[in-house]
Amino acid sequence: MKSAMEKIELSTELNELLNGKDLIKKQHEVMMLLTVGKDGWPHNAMISIGEIIALNHQYLRIGLWPNTATTANIIRAQKATLVLVYKGTVHYINLSLERLEELPNPLHHRERFSAKIISIREDIAKYADITSGIKIRLKNDMEVIGRWYQSHKELLK
Repeated sequence: MKSAMEKIELSTELNELLNGKDLIKKQHEVMMLLTVGKDGWPHNAMISIGEIIALNHQYLRIGLWPNTATTANIIRAQKATLVLVYKGTVHYINLSLERLEELPNPLHHRERFSAKIISIREDIAKYADITSGIKIRLKNDMEVIGRWYQSHKELLK
């Protein structure tokens, strides 16, 4: 794989992917959120398009289930790397995270984080086409996508 020059903001294409719109079309997209555990080992978690939203090209909001290892790691270290494969490119997005205050009476209780993009590195392969990353098929797509839209509204508060 060849690494392209590092960037510090989302491309227009990635911003459109993460803008919170057209979730039905984007429902199969899954990303890896990498953190470091208390033991010093990398910790991997999958997040869906419904758990992240771009505020602009430099800031994201992320909503995670409370009481998970990923959430605890972010609260402790305030850092993570988002890895996503999109349109033939692997994107490694380093984030600085800040925990947001709890919302009163949320529809879906999540730990909410403001994420500033610190750097983005992109990989492509000269010798092969990257055809996909991790993809999912929702079991009850309309219910889940409805929840995602509600979660995005709460992330934007």
